[in-house]
Amino acid sequence: MSRPGRDDSPDRLYTLTGGRSRSGSDAFDLVTLVVTESDPAPGMQSEHVAILRMCRFPTAVVEIAAELGLPVTVARILLADLHATGAISARHPRSAHRLPDSDILEQVLVGLRNL
Repeated sequence: MSRPGRDDSPDRLYTLTGGRSRSGSDAFDLVTLVVTESDPAPGMQSEHVAILRMCRFPTAVVEIAAELGLPVTVARILLADLHATGAISARHPRSAHRLPDSDILEQVLVGLRNL
């Protein structure tokens, strides 16, 4: 019995990653946002091309893996390949500690209500 989203052909995944099982980079966790920095080049692997087209706007690693129907580990390896060539950039979403102080947000809300 196969599970949805699970590739039943490990040989295909092995081929996609060139036999690698780890990306060798910690740059990509599930919520890392990926943005395309260049157009696809001729001869590029189809999954790389799909990632470049998909990431014209910031896209999370988990979304990329889901859209490609690949395990996150495989998507991370493909992303590391593109990152090494400068075809994509990656950044983490802003964390909550960088949000404005709640007092400032409350003052803005009061100001908007007074308009």
